[in-house]
Amino acid sequence: MKKKLTKSNSNVILTGTLAGIAEYFNIDPTIVRIIYVFISLMGIGAPVFLYIVLALIIPANRSKRGGYYRSNHGSKQRQRKEAEKVDEDDWSDF
Repeated sequence: MKKKLTKSNSNVILTGTLAGIAEYFNIDPTIVRIIYVFISLMGIGAPVFLYIVLALIIPANRSKRGGYYRSNHGSKQRQRKEAEKVDEDDWSDF
């Protein structure tokens, strides 16, 4: 099976681009992110521009693996908890 460079579905921080590069080279995504931040801080080239170009060029992974976005923002909506009412005149904690 031929390996393809795609954005990651399972390890997304912003767009999944850096994690997709890490998955392609079979290394930890944290290492790729640290290298990217180091290059950005050193001012070598134009890393922000390069990231935007890569995010636009690298195709999304179409597999149904789940991942961060799908697992946290699925179709089931949980009911939000109501906040407790607090007596505004009670400042005994201060």
